Order: sequence, then C-alpha cells, then structure tokens
Amino acid sequence: MREVVLARPGDFAEWRDAARGLLTGGVAPENVSWRGADEGASLFGDNAPPASGAAISLPRELLAMADRVICHRDPTVPARLYRIVWRGLRDRQLLARRTDPDVDWLSKTDKAIRRDIHKMHAFVRFRRLGEQAGRESFAAWFEPDHYILRLTAPFFQRRFYGMDWAIVTPDARAIWHDETLSYGAGGTKDEVPDSDVVEDQWRTYYGATFNPARIKIDAMRAEMPKKYWKNLPEAQDIAPLLAGAGARVERMRGAAVSMANPLTDKWRTRVADELLLDDDIRTLNDVARAVDHCTCCPIGCNATQGVAGEGPAGARIMLVGEQPGDQEDLQGRPFVGPAGQVLNEALEEAGLDRQRLFLTNAVKHFKYEPRGKRRLHQNPTAGEIDSCRWWLDKERALVQPDLIVTLGGSALRGVTGKAASIASMRGAVHELAGGTKLIATIHPSYLLRLPDRARAAQERAAFVADLAQARKLAA
Repeated sequence: MREVVLARPGDFAEWRDAARGLLTGGVAPENVSWRGADEGASLFGDNAPPASGAAISLPRELLAMADRVICHRDPTVPARLYRIVWRGLRDRQLLARRTDPDVDWLSKTDKAIRRDIHKMHAFVRFRRLGEQAGRESFAAWFEPDHYILRLTAPFFQRRFYGMDWAIVTPDARAIWHDETLSYGAGGTKDEVPDSDVVEDQWRTYYGATFNPARIKIDAMRAEMPKKYWKNLPEAQDIAPLLAGAGARVERMRGAAVSMANPLTDKWRTRVADELLLDDDIRTLNDVARAVDHCTCCPIGCNATQGVAGEGPAGARIMLVGEQPGDQEDLQGRPFVGPAGQVLNEALEEAGLDRQRLFLTNAVKHFKYEPRGKRRLHQNPTAGEIDSCRWWLDKERALVQPDLIVTLGGSALRGVTGKAASIASMRGAVHELAGGTKLIATIHPSYLLRLPDRARAAQERAAFVADLAQARKLAA
C-alpha cells in the first residue's frame, strides 16, 4: 500500500506531483492511501516513491477541473480525484459519461468550488489601513467554505492592481504588495479593522440603488446567504430597507413620471419634413438626413437622433466603429465621447489626421438600457447590425475608400456581412469585393475597460500599431 501525505490542503501542484509519480509507476487507486499532514502516518504504509514509467497525458478539461476540485474540504477528495485521473488515462471520453458516479461527483464538486469562488469575488470587503509611498493599503477578512484563496487572489490582483492589499482567511492569506502577489499563513478576524470611512460611502450608495419595487427575498438570500452578512457593511441596512420597502414603493407611484429626453422631440421635429426615398439619397448629406427616419430595427425608436458618418467624401481611409454612444447620440457626431478621445490620441500617435478620414459606425443609432438618469450601452444584435448594413454600404459606395479599418466585432460584421472574430483577422490585410483593403482591430472603448495598467498599455500599443499599418498601406 502506497501512502501519500499532503502537507498543504488545496495545493494542486503538490497533489499533481504525487499523482504523476503514482500514475507513471502504474499504482492502482486501491493501492494508495492519501492522508493530510495533520492525520499522522499509517503504521503499514509504504512511503517509497513509485518507479518511473511512460509519460502521461490527460484531457485538459479534466486537469482544469482537478485544479479546482482539489480545493474542496472533503478529506476524500485527493483519493477520489486520483481514481478519476487513473480512469481518465485509460478512457479519453470519461468526462462525456455524465451518468458515471465518479463523473457526476466531479461535476457537482467542481460546481460547489466555482460557486464558492463567485461568492468570494462578490462579498470580500476591503477596509482601508492607510497610505505609504503614494499607495493606499487595504485589508479584508473572509471565510470561504473551501481552500479557494489560491484560485481567487489573481482576480483581486487584476481588479485592485494600483493598491496594496491583504485578504486574510482562517486557512491562508494573500498579500499584494509592491506589485508582487505572495501567500502566508491563515489568521483571525481581529487582524482586520471593523470599519472605515469608505464603508459609509458604500452604504449610502447601496441604499440609493436599492429598488423596493423589485424585492425578491428568496432570490436575495440565495445569492447573498446570511453567513456572509457579518462581513458586509451594507448588511445592517438590509432589514430597515426591507421594512420601509412598501412605503417607498407608494412614494415612487405617487411621483411624477420622468420625461423623455427633450432632444428627442427636438430632432424629430427638425427632420420631420425631410423624409427621403432610397433613390433620393445621392450624397453623404442625404444619408445624414435620412438615417433619422430609419425604422428597420427598434433601436432608432428610442435614440435621440441618428449618427451618420463624418469626413470628406474622397477619404482614402474609412474607420468603422460599432455604434454611437451616449455623447454621440446627443451631439449627432461619431466618436466624440470617451472612446473618441482615446481614438484621437491613437490617431495622432499613428500619424493619421482625423480630418482626412471618414469615420462612421456599423449601427447608426444608440442602443441602451435606461438605468435611472443614466443610459447604459447595450451591444447590438447580429440582426440589428445586418439591418443597418444598408446605410453603411451606402456610405462606402459614396466615399469609395481604398482601405477600411474596422473597430470591434460589430464593425467587422457590418463590413463583411458575416460573423468573424477579431483575433482571427487581426494582424493581416484582407481584400473585400471591389479591391478595397480591410484591417481589423479592437474598438477604443475596449482600452477603457482594462483594469490592468500593464495590459492596457500593451493593448494600446498594438492598437496604435494597427492604425500606423493603415497609414502606411494607404500611402
């Protein structure tokens, strides 16, 4: 009987090295005893390493699941996982057999780990410790169900890259300091402050966004179990908010209905008498006037105005974005919002003059979801992109660019008329019908969403390089 003692619970690398040695030695699962370091050694176990054998190869999906499942607190997990990989080595289709007891157990255990990871991502609350050398320091206490700190710490590293922090759990702690992630021994809740000034701001925000008209108690408790409440600053406000929900709903009913954006009526009145037929659209100005009347999809019914392309009719390069944003919808011009500012800077670095380019979008109206006084951007569907392609084709026919640069996936579909990933087409020059060249790249708004500064800088440099390639190609 082989005996394996694991010193660190939830350590996949330790378990993997032990399992690899056993597998190469041909040691069957029934001949292995797995123990934790705190359980003591068996009187009859054989700790000698197994003889080496042939190299092993396991399905990638199985290894990914094992990496998570080994973090489960069930002490039988190492042995059950070894039995599964033993079988997986001999049956490459094992994971496809969903009714198999081992596969069923693996799937359910993996689901429990992934749910625990999700809860930790959602319910960790940092308390501010202070500031040193221009970097703020924070700490958080959390009690996960399983040994998942190793799996969750990289998420917080990406999200809170610009500050120093520590997450303390009963089993271990993760420390992000001087842009280095390290791990240490577990601790106690006493090591983390009970509260800080940031919590008062968070509680105010939580109370302001609490919607009493959409309360579903059972769903709320399912997503935010009470065991997490003791570490959540907003938890103390939940009971009063629930108690006053009925009165708040009545006040909401009695309040006046918010008016629609006044600019909507203004622009619709302005263009009411300018309806043009297809045969009448012969210039870019005709397109700009006629796009406001488009009703081929529901987007145009809610937007303030249509946003047609902008630039000289003889531009050699056409930049096609995805759809107008909030500022573009209000001003009636493409790329004037935050993403437009990023684009302007990138164009300047790439040596391109915006005034000599034709800028437009695959979709001509702003698609959004109202959220209070804000309008949250929504991606257009494939059907909406295809419906709006008539306008884009009209602009292409009038401008006749030598080169088209698509910014984002929706733009790529709008130009090519088919689904294609940016990754599959980026980095090469493609040719469209009629000889027009195509370069595919990301949308500048993507750069605004990257939390990792290093990655953002890398992606921005690649974006500028794509634009510079377009300049050289057009020249």
